[in-house]
Amino acid sequence: MPALNRYLVRFEPKRTPHYFADVLVIGAGIAGLRAALEIPESLDVLVVSKEQLRESNSAYAQGGIAGVMSAEDTFENHVDDTINAGGGLCDVAIVEKAIHEAPEQIETLIRWGANFDEEGGKIALTREGGHSHRRIVHALGDATGSEVMRAVGAKAKEAKNLSMWEDAFTLDLLTHEGRCVGAIVWRPGHGKVLVWAKQTILASGGAGRVYRETTNPPVATGDGMAAAYRAGAQLRDMEFMQFHPTVLYVAGSSRFLISEAVRGEGAYLRDKQMKRFMLEVDPRAELAPRDIVAQAIFECMERTKHTNVYLDLRHLDKQLVRRRFPGIDKVCRGFGLDITKDLIPIRPGAHYMIGGVTVDAEGRTSIPGLWAAGEVTSTGLHGANRLASNSLLEGLVFGACCGRGAAEAALAIPDLLSALPVASRFEPEDDGPLDVADITNSLRSLMVRNMGVVRDRAGLEEAQHDVAFWSNYVLRREFDSRPGWELQNLLTIAGLMIESALQREESRGVHFRRDFPKPDERWKHNIASK
Repeated sequence: MPALNRYLVRFEPKRTPHYFADVLVIGAGIAGLRAALEIPESLDVLVVSKEQLRESNSAYAQGGIAGVMSAEDTFENHVDDTINAGGGLCDVAIVEKAIHEAPEQIETLIRWGANFDEEGGKIALTREGGHSHRRIVHALGDATGSEVMRAVGAKAKEAKNLSMWEDAFTLDLLTHEGRCVGAIVWRPGHGKVLVWAKQTILASGGAGRVYRETTNPPVATGDGMAAAYRAGAQLRDMEFMQFHPTVLYVAGSSRFLISEAVRGEGAYLRDKQMKRFMLEVDPRAELAPRDIVAQAIFECMERTKHTNVYLDLRHLDKQLVRRRFPGIDKVCRGFGLDITKDLIPIRPGAHYMIGGVTVDAEGRTSIPGLWAAGEVTSTGLHGANRLASNSLLEGLVFGACCGRGAAEAALAIPDLLSALPVASRFEPEDDGPLDVADITNSLRSLMVRNMGVVRDRAGLEEAQHDVAFWSNYVLRREFDSRPGWELQNLLTIAGLMIESALQREESRGVHFRRDFPKPDERWKHNIASK
């Protein structure tokens, strides 16, 4: 699916403000800030955040960070669990790298002031689906991301070489002669700004908001992936969107995540007849990997013709439940649900984008000068299905890699600046006002129906047709505000996702084709989008 315009907006370098940095970091979640903090103080770093620092997928992460932190566990166990969950597409070298570095990254967070939960004077560990051992460190019960981002954000604010732009929208990456040389950023009160950087790190997060049913905050509209695609970077595995099995489903509520750790502590899944249906699906029952549980819930809902299934914590110790899951308890109480006494209505929701910008083991993309880390990337760590609590770990490990690599590259480039003939000129189409909100809502609903947990060719072709139709008149326009830019990015990402899903004629990991329900060795490879 080709992007119709190289840039979302027009600009002339001679009439646009300029800003210069040694390293530009796009995104202020765990991957972006970890990268920024790895860069020495001799280099000037600019971090651009779409909203306030607290608004990222990282900050909303509930479960925790997976790492081998006990004598009963081994690196080999964690590696095996990750590969087993990944549906045959994990990059073993990447998996081993991330898992061996996990304890060191967790210790770094502790030095920076992150307060993880403890039991008996030691870090408390829990277990989640797909894990063979208790190895998930967590904070504030079920608010690990919030605590980690508090500590990392405080550390970042202490760094004298680090400047931060909040509420700034990155429109596109700037390229010159095949290299990334920065980005064009829209700032309130300033308008468009050309940010020139010796090296750029993309850590802009995922694309869950392409779906109506999602755990992601409003910022997750795939902006970084779409910008990288327009710049010519390779993306891959775009068919692999992970659906979290347990998302609160109450009319009038946002789709609030019910942490994997709830099942890790022993909660059951029941259908509307109160049957524990997972016992017949997988020997691990509720602790099977997310792809298996999400698909089983979807099939159960179809079989029972019910809008949801239920999470049952009633048999668990009430004090344990309230202590471990205070955030979930508070949200459910807002809807009159007592999680120690009542069944929690849940269904799957889009949660984590496994596909993204292709990177190597150090975080390099296919464009010189551009690095990437976190959910915006496809590293090979997750394969076709992410193991629970490996996401914050990925951001930490590869954020640090990008920071080191970008710093080394930037130090080798002199400060001498020369004018670069970069400009964006095109004739946008304008056939009158456009209802951006209506198209956005239609797209998100279409993706749930046709590109959801279960897919087939007919539905995918229908989705492809509709997305192409909308793209034909939306991508030719020039917008002047965030809703329009986000819609253009969402349409771009949706088109790539559907295209990859149509190509992969098998079922693997989070990608389930009703018309090709089994894995096929011929498809045991990545699908590139460029």
